[in-house]
This record gives sequence, C-alpha cells and structure tokens, in this order.
Amino acid sequence: MAEILLLHTGGTIGMAPGPDGLAPAKGLVEAAARRLAPADARLTLHVFDPLVDSSAIGPDHWNAMLEAIDTFATRCADMPGRAGVIITHGTDTMAFTGAALAQALAGLPMPVLLCGSMQPLGMKGDAEGNLKLALDAVRDGPAGVRLAFNGAIMAAAGLVKHNSQEADAFRSVPQAPLAGPYRRRRFADRRLAVLTLSPGLPAGALAGALAELDGAVLRVYGAGTAMDDPKLEAALAQAVQRGCRIRAVSQCEEGGLSPGSYAAGALLWRAGVENGGPETPEAALARLWIELSD
Repeated sequence: MAEILLLHTGGTIGMAPGPDGLAPAKGLVEAAARRLAPADARLTLHVFDPLVDSSAIGPDHWNAMLEAIDTFATRCADMPGRAGVIITHGTDTMAFTGAALAQALAGLPMPVLLCGSMQPLGMKGDAEGNLKLALDAVRDGPAGVRLAFNGAIMAAAGLVKHNSQEADAFRSVPQAPLAGPYRRRRFADRRLAVLTLSPGLPAGALAGALAELDGAVLRVYGAGTAMDDPKLEAALAQAVQRGCRIRAVSQCEEGGLSPGSYAAGALLWRAGVENGGPETPEAALARLWIELSD
C-alpha cells in the first residue's frame, strides 16, 4: 500500500466564498483528498492551523513544511518507492515555496508534489483535476519537488507564475541540478529581499534598501547590464563590503546572465555582485537564504 502525506497549508484550492471574498475553509481539501485518493493508498493528513493565504507564506512556514516532511520520511524510511508527499498551497507564492523546498530537500529519496488551483474545490474549475493529478503522480513519480498543475508535472525549482487568472498559470524555467545527498536544511531568521533595477532608480534608494538586508537578489537588465552610475556602483560595493550578499538575475524569464558580454554590466561584477546565471529570482532568493542559514 502506498503512503501519502497530504500537507494542507491553505490557498485558493481550499477556500470558500465569504463576506469579504474567498477565504480559507476547513475540511474542504481533506474531504476531496479522501474522495480522490487511489484505493490502494493510505492518506495521512497534516493541516496548518490556522490555514495560510499564500501571500503570507515565509521561511517559518517553509520550516514547518520541512519538519512535517522529515517526520513522514523517517516513518516511511523502510518503504522506498511507496511513499510521497503532496503539499496544497496558494498560487501567489508557489514559485517561492517551490524553489525553497527544491533546494532544502535536494537529495531526499521521495517525491514531493506541490498542488494548488486558480478556482476553489467545488466550483467546477481546475481544483479537482489538479488534486487528482497530484494524488496519482505522487505514487509513481521520481524523487524531487515538482508541481502538479493544469495537466502537467513540472520541476518546482524554477517555477514562474505567468498568468494571474487562467488555469495555465505556471511554467518552469530549467535550473542547474541540485546537489545531494540529503541533509537537514532549515531557513534561519535572515533579512532578504528581491530588488529590481528600473530606469531612473536613485542610487540612494537602493543603498537604503540594502542597508536593511543581509542579502538581496537584484533583478538586472537583459544578460547582465545596469545603468552607468558611479553612485549605484558605490552603493553595491559598500553593501558587499559590509557582508551583504547580492546575487544578480535577469529580469527576463529565460536566458539568464552572461557576465562580460556588455561593458554596461561591468560595474556589477566590480562591486562584488554574484552571478545568478539562469536562476529565477525565487531560486536565487532560496539559494541565498539556504547558504546564509548554514
């Protein structure tokens, strides 16, 4: 018999209409999972209390997910190939959680399927189909963290939510392979953020943000360029010198960075900014968080 842990965190999939709009409702996901689960699977339920809208998800919630997964994995250690985890989660921060869990669980010999929906259960939308897809895929899928959504199973390490309304809301950008073997990883109390260059951005505004952070992902232009501003370079260099790690990624969804291709990017590398290569902002943030937590 297959063992499946269903970890319900919250999100649209388990919401119901209320006076102020959709809000988390207890019992919806649990009942649907029991109804849709394969007959030869034993379901273990772990439900966040209170349920969390994904807009509020952060490192403490990632750690809670990791604790539940570790406990389940230990219990099922003598059942290789017959145990897996499904995490129901809201779509707004699915890409952040996907990147965080993919990196924290690298090397875990067990499939972990993220699942969510654009419409709640019981509203004739995509919820039932996505949940059934995850329940079927988690029994036979390979180890690693993936997303079950809109009829597809995709790697969670490089998720991009590209549509805020339609069922085809996600795609996955290929990322560098994640190294094992598995070891316990958690997200420490650090101050990190994703920052974005834009035309006319005052160097002082960037410096002020960096002064509050232990690390930052900096979304730069194209293959790795930035405006030619000595004050901007100084702000980046001063932050790096005091120990703030800054990792650059492209504002383009695919293609990544290519340091040295353009002179306009030289100031980034002179200042000590790290090259995030093909990483999505979410993947780069997870990498920094994990490395600053070790």
